[in-house]
Amino acid sequence: MTCHTTPTTPAGQPDRRRTGFTLVEILIVVIILGILAAIVIPQFAGASEEARRVNVQSVLQTLRGEITLFRAEHRDTLPDLTNAGWNPLLATTDINGNAAAAGQTYGPYMRSMPKNPLNNLSTIGDGTGTGPVGAAVCYVYDYNGGNGSGRIYATEADGTTIFAEK
Repeated sequence: MTCHTTPTTPAGQPDRRRTGFTLVEILIVVIILGILAAIVIPQFAGASEEARRVNVQSVLQTLRGEITLFRAEHRDTLPDLTNAGWNPLLATTDINGNAAAAGQTYGPYMRSMPKNPLNNLSTIGDGTGTGPVGAAVCYVYDYNGGNGSGRIYATEADGTTIFAEK
């Protein structure tokens, strides 16, 4: 039969082996975790801004498609978004682009006004810095009295930088 005994020190005292961490070991682990956090966190901070920029490009692509469809269905006429806001794309229209209730109608092309993910606004202007009722412009539309290119751009939160279409 085997007998289990507790190890003893030379003085005859039971051997109490260390079972926890020392303060120095804990401090080293905390410092290493702090260094890793300082390296990783800034990379994730820029990810949300990049996601908003990608979202803007997606919204612009959708808007370009809606403007192109409107133009194709309305005798090669651009929607007048600078004077009427988003209404030409939100309403049902006739072949001339006027609001229509019956007969041969087109649209609506969008369900709601698109918000710019960079500044959370949905106003639109003509690129001269003017927007409806003096509001801050978040989309810039090249209409030029119907003779413009029909291109649409989005502005930064400060209103200065414009993200061109791809």
